[in-house]
Amino acid sequence: MKIKALKGFKDIVPGEVELWQYLEEKARRVFERFNFAEIRLPLLEETQLFARSIGEATDIVEKEMYTFVDKQVTLRPEATASLIRAYIEHGLYVQKPVQRLFTIGPMFRHERPQKGRLRQFHQMDVEVLGSQSPRVDSELIAMASLLFTELGINVSLELNSLGCPACRPKYRETLVAYVNERKDALCSDCQRRSETNPLRVLDCKVQACKEQIVDAPSILEHLCDDCSEHFNTVQDGLNQLGVKYTLNKFMVRGLDYYCRTTFEFITADLGAQAAVAAGGRYDGLIETLGGPKDSHGIGFAMGMERLVLLLEQQKTVVEPSGVDLFIAGIGEEGARLAYGLAHGLRAQGISIGMDHEGRSLKAQMKLANKDFAKFALIIGDSELESGVGVVKNMRDRDAGPQEVKLTVEAIAATIG
Repeated sequence: MKIKALKGFKDIVPGEVELWQYLEEKARRVFERFNFAEIRLPLLEETQLFARSIGEATDIVEKEMYTFVDKQVTLRPEATASLIRAYIEHGLYVQKPVQRLFTIGPMFRHERPQKGRLRQFHQMDVEVLGSQSPRVDSELIAMASLLFTELGINVSLELNSLGCPACRPKYRETLVAYVNERKDALCSDCQRRSETNPLRVLDCKVQACKEQIVDAPSILEHLCDDCSEHFNTVQDGLNQLGVKYTLNKFMVRGLDYYCRTTFEFITADLGAQAAVAAGGRYDGLIETLGGPKDSHGIGFAMGMERLVLLLEQQKTVVEPSGVDLFIAGIGEEGARLAYGLAHGLRAQGISIGMDHEGRSLKAQMKLANKDFAKFALIIGDSELESGVGVVKNMRDRDAGPQEVKLTVEAIAATIG
């Protein structure tokens, strides 16, 4: 019986992984330009970390987490909480007052698998910890916009503010009153959310619910003076940096910890509008998780599966790098010499492909092509007798063959 990957879990095989590597390399280069450093985090955390940070009443905590109940540990459903836990545990706020960090890796949520969304999915997560400046908000958003530009991916930016603990309670009362008047016409999820997390009603994808909340009050009309000033400065920064955006009063985040600036990058190129990156500010979360008081943070996550789908859709081609040299050893003595030369060249930093199965010269040349070899060297009886072989350029067939002595130094000089 064949054992297959679990539903919602996917292998990324050679031929596909090159596009993932291309995406990661592009992202790392952009993040480094903005002075971000990489942090690597464990996959398992205490369940309480996510319950406290994401919120007990969220769909993620209630329905989607992979939790080992007997151990009270959970496969991470998102990266922000884990990153902040590490920030606090290792005292990174003492080492440097403002930390700019990113991490890349898999997350886990038990939800219905669909296009671009799996149960094990991958995110690039970027966070700035320790700054309350609205200019950091606009700079972070502009960095994400720049990455999309360099990837050639078309997106639109939607922007909102969720206020703060000073102004959101009053807005919540106004929203709950509005929603309660229409509660019977809402879906069962929204009826439940209206009691536990009413902001999430604004984000429902059910058409009937959308029609009911079309005239819902906007939080932008209920911001306190500080939040209003902060949001105006964010918009001014985006305008200064040339980042286009639209305001969306219905755009909220699915996690309880967000406040003030919140944003999504949307694409219409996957059949239906879909978010490919989203994030926002979470002042107060660091303190909630045991960190220093009056700490501030903002970040975003990019879904890599969706980004890869977009790159595939726009025909982005990433050729495998291939080996520098394929050595074809013919016969027992030729194979023996090839074996030694291969190791010596690898020690010199040169990538080598070769055959260990005693295949014919024709078969080995086919392997050289499958390995995308840049050069090929054949070692047979005549080459052994003369001590000289011929290096063929496999990428430029018009380039003439070059004779080379069968030594590590000579071969390395010829193909280098």
